[in-house]
Amino acid sequence: MLNILQQSAVGVGVLACAASLLYLAGALWVMRAWRRRRPPQAQRLPPVTILKPLCGAEPLLYENLRSFCTQDYPDYQVLFGVRDERDPAIPVVQRLIAERPGPDMALIVDDRVIGTNYKISNLANMLAAARHEYLIIADSDIAVGPDYLRSIVPPLEDPSVGVVTCLYRGRACGPIWSYLGSQFINEWFLPSVLVAAATGSRDFSFGSTLALRREVLDGIGGFAALASHLADDYMLGELTRRRGARTVLSPYLVETVVHEPRAADLIRHELRWARTIRLVQPWGYAGSGITHTFPVCLLGGALIHTMPWGMAPPLLALALRLVLHYSARKGLQLTDPAPVWLVPWRDILSFAIWIGSYMGRRVTWRQKELSVQADGRIKEDKELLP
Repeated sequence: MLNILQQSAVGVGVLACAASLLYLAGALWVMRAWRRRRPPQAQRLPPVTILKPLCGAEPLLYENLRSFCTQDYPDYQVLFGVRDERDPAIPVVQRLIAERPGPDMALIVDDRVIGTNYKISNLANMLAAARHEYLIIADSDIAVGPDYLRSIVPPLEDPSVGVVTCLYRGRACGPIWSYLGSQFINEWFLPSVLVAAATGSRDFSFGSTLALRREVLDGIGGFAALASHLADDYMLGELTRRRGARTVLSPYLVETVVHEPRAADLIRHELRWARTIRLVQPWGYAGSGITHTFPVCLLGGALIHTMPWGMAPPLLALALRLVLHYSARKGLQLTDPAPVWLVPWRDILSFAIWIGSYMGRRVTWRQKELSVQADGRIKEDKELLP
């Protein structure tokens, strides 16, 4: 009986290590292939409205917002929205509007609420001032280049396209926890999306960029359909896909500022993301456990330690993981410091977050403690002290 259990443990260990190493090899391959893609050339440049929901004065907010106001594009409007007239983002926007009178820019201050997701309420309040049929939604911590609009608008000319979205690289701004956060984005999140896309999946859309036509938004019921969902970006894409529209993953890469002052901030942020995805994509998220290759191979190696080659999987996993680290830095043109010794600890933390995501449904977002329901809707439990 003991011999059968030992053989079973070895079999489980071998399968886990093989699957995880295969994933990591695939991640390296798709990263190299993706770097060769180029955004489509625009045949027509229709007018566009950019919606920027804001809440608070985040690090590099002025620089991030300014990047959307310096586009090499003939006709575009930029709307900034806040809910509170005391929001510290307001002076930043006012400075930007005063310094750059050329682009069509406006600040919308409106506290009307249509659901428990205040970001969506903010977007709904801005929409009334949008002059154009083509809409771009992008989070406040995103920075882009001057060719951004020219690169992401062309696919929207195809009536079968519902949403165009973009991947993003992380730029650390702060202490070591910020670097760990950017490593998560650059070396786990981005490759995992590319692997999913290479296998034919389009079950994603990201707050970094959501480009769509107003008729598509109206077709899903407008922002009201998203008003109580925490994963509003995912749900926007999902609701358009249910109506038969395609989601396009643009080869254009934007940048997000990663600012995690403390370990607790990093863990809360990543737990919110992990628990949200677990609830809206339970089977896919469960399968993502194998993407944490180094810790998976450490555990698998423990099961097969009696074999002569028992230590080979974790050593191979670490070697391939370091290759991915340097490949990502080169491919994403990252220039911020990234201590290589953080790589195994980053992977162990990611695996711990994945396990921890199954231990509750509460998340912290914008100084509020929320409960995420089974369908991804949120209920506010309490407001936290700043």
